[in-house]
Amino acid sequence: MKIRIITGKVTVEAELFDTRCAQAIAKILPINASPNEWGDEFYFSVDVKASLDETATRSVKTGDIGYWPPGNAIAIFFGPTPLSHGPDPVPASAVNLVGRTMDDATVLRRARGASTIRIEAA
Repeated sequence: MKIRIITGKVTVEAELFDTRCAQAIAKILPINASPNEWGDEFYFSVDVKASLDETATRSVKTGDIGYWPPGNAIAIFFGPTPLSHGPDPVPASAVNLVGRTMDDATVLRRARGASTIRIEAA
């Protein structure tokens, strides 16, 4: 499923994968939230409760979109996080991979400090 991430003056095209967790997220679109920042990661709670699934990993890349079960949160990775030892983001703990940006995710750095983030069907 094609989606759009809008925060500040930045818009990024992305897609949700065909997994049970991603489908649960798709069902609640559009999502409007106040993003938290953790290095080059935006994360925010959503009204989805899911456990780790077959996609669960701590090995993510810039542009990956994850679901973090401990916070019922979506995490959008656009660069290194405080746990990184190189250019790749490292989540606080395992996330379900639910999607990926199709545009260059590093442009989300320009949206730091934004008070809102929106994810909608494209």
